[in-house]
Amino acid sequence: MEMQSLQDLMIDELRDLYSAENQILKALPKMIKKATAPELKQGFEKHLRETEGHVERLDKIFQQLDASHRGKKCKGMEGIIEDGKELMEEDADPEVMDAGLIGAAQHVEHYEMAGYGCVRTYSELLGLSDVAKLLQKTLDEEKATDQKLTELSRQINVKAEKAA
Repeated sequence: MEMQSLQDLMIDELRDLYSAENQILKALPKMIKKATAPELKQGFEKHLRETEGHVERLDKIFQQLDASHRGKKCKGMEGIIEDGKELMEEDADPEVMDAGLIGAAQHVEHYEMAGYGCVRTYSELLGLSDVAKLLQKTLDEEKATDQKLTELSRQINVKAEKAA
């Protein structure tokens, strides 16, 4: 894709996010299966449902922009998810694994927050207020998930520390 404008850059970043969200949809069921703390499993299940909504929102945005979501693979998310897969292959105490899963999930959330923050700002600058509102809604959900993970980590990390 040739990038000659801020809108071209925004669409490229939206494609990156679309790829990232779809990779997350494939990774979350594995994380749900690996998690042992009930509240962590529930949090991952909730985020799976939210991620499905994020993809639907992105589809709506692509329709509004008369653009395709195809053509980009998010290599950043691919690397983050690969790191998470390596973690899940470790022979770890369940509490330690849960602590590691929280860290892996927060890496995902921070990547998404950075991306959504950028495209939201681009859309505002381009006068695409409907697009900006949809992106802000997703950004708010990503921030809330990150905050919930931080709260869970305060309990689970203490259990992991005592597991040794």
